[in-house]
Amino acid sequence: MIDPTRDRQLRELEQVNLCAQILYQARNELYLNMRFLDIPLSSLGFEAEWGLNGIRTDGFNIYYGPDWLTGLYGQGRVRVNRAYLHMLFHCLFGHLDGRGEREISDWNLACDIAMESVLDGLYQKCTHVQPGAFRRETYLRIRKMLNQEVLTAQGVYKALVEMKPDDRRRGQLQREFYVDDHSRWEEPQPPRQVRNRQNKWKDNRERMQTEMETGSKDASEDNRSLLDELEVENRERYDYRQFLRRFAVLKEEIQVDMDSFDYAFYTYGLSLYGNMPLVEPQESREVYRVEDFAVVIDTSMSCSGELVQRFLEETYDVLSQSESFFRRVNVHVIQCDDQIRSDVVITRAEDLTDYMEHLTLKGLGGTDFRPAFEYVNGLRAAGAFARLRGLIYFTDGKGIYPVQAPPYDTAFVFVKDQYSDESVPPWAMKVILEADDLMEKGQNEPETGNMGLLQKEEQERTT
Repeated sequence: MIDPTRDRQLRELEQVNLCAQILYQARNELYLNMRFLDIPLSSLGFEAEWGLNGIRTDGFNIYYGPDWLTGLYGQGRVRVNRAYLHMLFHCLFGHLDGRGEREISDWNLACDIAMESVLDGLYQKCTHVQPGAFRRETYLRIRKMLNQEVLTAQGVYKALVEMKPDDRRRGQLQREFYVDDHSRWEEPQPPRQVRNRQNKWKDNRERMQTEMETGSKDASEDNRSLLDELEVENRERYDYRQFLRRFAVLKEEIQVDMDSFDYAFYTYGLSLYGNMPLVEPQESREVYRVEDFAVVIDTSMSCSGELVQRFLEETYDVLSQSESFFRRVNVHVIQCDDQIRSDVVITRAEDLTDYMEHLTLKGLGGTDFRPAFEYVNGLRAAGAFARLRGLIYFTDGKGIYPVQAPPYDTAFVFVKDQYSDESVPPWAMKVILEADDLMEKGQNEPETGNMGLLQKEEQERTT
């Protein structure tokens, strides 16, 4: 007599094995045609999810409904290859953690449109499906709105917000570009796991671009849409912690130095003498961090108040990072248009919190950079800074610059397409930000924000 439960289990196991073969076949075919995808293709495992009428990923695994996948395979191998590559591109381009405060349905649609545009631009037989008239018209319309050829998820989202498609049009777009389920993107993850996922795919993305650029010219041309997307995504992003390292100083800080601690002698002492370790970790360590610093905000009428606000919020987030700054800092946040309007000294996290809660922009006059430098030089001469290493000036560049270089590093921070750098002196550094990146503050961070992330990690260590 046949056991129906066992028979069902055997049939399910057989179907799962078949699905695994389908996905492995897709992985191999994609690899043979695009060798630069070697490591990214191997970065996703496969897991059956019975009851799922579709396919999805969380950046670690591909979850598939066995019945759905076998049905898709019946439509042709190309369909499976495209679904696999579509999800892989979501991971490579950071869509899983990139929504920030964007509206979820528009973000999901934007991600799908952007990745399908990359797939449709590949000259690969294993993924090629001739795009229809509606799809081609959508690409053309969005490119015209954005005035750029490369469609990123952020750019498409911006276009969708401006287009404001009605329900009928939105339904057409979703039916045309829908490939995978995005529900696992929104599932809460431990902060450490989120960071590991982000770093893994960032490394994969940068390695891919290098391999494509150093590979054969024909291969690069066949995959030009993907290479263009990689170049846009891998552009140097606004990262205060990385940028501020050039302003850091070496100083001894009171904290346990686990890097210099030898566990072998510690455990040997415990085993030999009971509870008497032979060595203990040092109680101080030398670290490079920012201690004395100045941030100047151009509050003239030519500067966008909203962008200034966002820049200050981003400054607040970075200054809140314990790994970037010493416990006691000396940061002057100065507002200046054609004269000094305010100077707030930040020495600890509580000062930052109070400053942001009661922030008021003052000025709205003309733009002259010289008063700020004269003021900072005066503070330095008066001993207000112990070891001033740098000054960052957020501005649109439309002002009068000092002629002489100050005795500390200076960086002028501009917003792309909203600045003039013709008169920037050669001794100053220039940092150019994307307006979308600045306005979409925290889009690549977990929902808890930077401080929440630190607090969660601290809780993990204590528990």
